[in-house]
Amino acid sequence: MVTVNQVTPILRIFDEPKAKEFYLKFLGFELIFEHRFEEGLPLYMGVSLGGETLHLSEHHGDACPGAHIRIQLDNVDEYQSTLSGKKYKYSNPSVGEETPWETREMSIDDPFGNRLTFYEIS
Repeated sequence: MVTVNQVTPILRIFDEPKAKEFYLKFLGFELIFEHRFEEGLPLYMGVSLGGETLHLSEHHGDACPGAHIRIQLDNVDEYQSTLSGKKYKYSNPSVGEETPWETREMSIDDPFGNRLTFYEIS
């Protein structure tokens, strides 16, 4: 029997300042680490929200833009309210009605074509 301890999605990014503005300033992720093999090479960084980690990579072969990940929250309305208060000029997400699969969801596209759906189970 294999035990899975953690899954870490890797999302493709293309612009370090835009990635940091979106993930750190707007969404409120915490920067865990940054790595480059040397100056001028692509960035690979880890960010965390509520103890869950994402990796963001400028490396060509690490991921394709257009990924969609789902992140479960305890209170999606509270998170949406926090994001709305930041007045980020590129996104003003809203929470939709309860889905047929009994969740409340808020989807946000990052500047690189990836979609993050934050949801809570109703």
